[in-house]
Amino acid sequence: MKRYLYKQLLEWKASPNRKPLVLRGARQVGKTFLLKTFAQQEYRSFLYLNFEEDPKLDSLFANNLKPATILENISTYLNYDIQPEETLLIFDEIQESPSALNSLKYFQEQAAQFHIAAAGSLLGIKLANTKGFPVGKVTFMDLYPLCFFEFLEALGKNKLSDFLKQIKEFKEIPEPIHQELISLLKKYLFTGGMPEAVAEYTRSNDLSLVRKIQKDILDAYILDFAKHAPPEQLMKITQIWQSIPNQLAKENKKFIFAALGKSARGREYETAIQWLTDAGLIYKSHNISVPKLPLSHFVNNAFKVFLLDVGLLAAMSNVPSQMVVDANNLFSEFNGAFTENFVAQELVANQYQLYYWTSENIAEVDFIIEHAMEIFPLEVKSNASRKKKSLITYGNKYQPKWLLRASLMNLRKDGEICNFPLYLISRFSHLLTKK
Repeated sequence: MKRYLYKQLLEWKASPNRKPLVLRGARQVGKTFLLKTFAQQEYRSFLYLNFEEDPKLDSLFANNLKPATILENISTYLNYDIQPEETLLIFDEIQESPSALNSLKYFQEQAAQFHIAAAGSLLGIKLANTKGFPVGKVTFMDLYPLCFFEFLEALGKNKLSDFLKQIKEFKEIPEPIHQELISLLKKYLFTGGMPEAVAEYTRSNDLSLVRKIQKDILDAYILDFAKHAPPEQLMKITQIWQSIPNQLAKENKKFIFAALGKSARGREYETAIQWLTDAGLIYKSHNISVPKLPLSHFVNNAFKVFLLDVGLLAAMSNVPSQMVVDANNLFSEFNGAFTENFVAQELVANQYQLYYWTSENIAEVDFIIEHAMEIFPLEVKSNASRKKKSLITYGNKYQPKWLLRASLMNLRKDGEICNFPLYLISRFSHLLTKK
């Protein structure tokens, strides 16, 4: 299964200033599979160490963090000859060994000829709570569920993916191709981008088996809460997690703490929300008071919460597989929850921070995107509607160069309003920054 991050791994390997790699991402997004595939294809040998499966590995780092000593310990313990430049060392679930995590800076300083890639399902949580982690001594990369283009290629639809990547102007996509992509997007909204779910769909084409895998993944996340979350936060984390489908099903998708309980207050749940964010399980979209650069300086206390994967959202919402074949109901179901979550997921996978804008309860623009020192307002529609009241309100107030709308409509430009089909939204910058 091809992952676009593979290209960055190749660049990391070839870099003359290479540092130890830290690959972050939620559980079961494919980190281990990607690193092992990369090692098998690009190195003469590799050594895989999993600190969760073999807790004794931690003791190899306990008393001495000199790379030479650590390498000798690993080589002896695993009876393996580690060669500089030729052997990739994979430290998986490295968050279980603070000493191993701390050793990465010494490898960068004293033994850069040895290639090390570290990963961990809850690594974001560990790093957020580790004081003195050597910033600047490692290279960070983030892996997410498969994006829509990766999903197309997993299904063998490489020609469609290539076609979309080559679009360079606002010219309508031939209608048969457009409709085929809408149909495939509906399937993606159900299956999502979790690698195991996508692999099952490509193997069996059976959505009931896909749903079973999604339910298993969700069960595994709940077990992670019980195993790894601070005991005093466990109930709050679970409450937030289970509330997300209902929060997104509202017409106004702002996260409402009162939905967790009549007496729930935001300050009581801040730590729990941050835990889920650091674990890579949710994405926060912050409300901004005014669209000025940098957007992060103009956020207020309101926010939305999206799930890391739209397929998992469909599973949590118990969306029946019949919706994949019924007209376009899946796009508009639950007030467009899946459509908006899909767009959030695509933006995050392309390294964008999530923001949205509201104006005195009369207008809301779903996403405000900061790109190349410009601000792009993006309204998401779950159908082919041409209504654009909120975009017009925003445009009249701030006079942006472009107004973006993502919907089931074909690619077209109406004055300053740029209409993107939902499946093409990740390519918006490739069209607009050339204008």
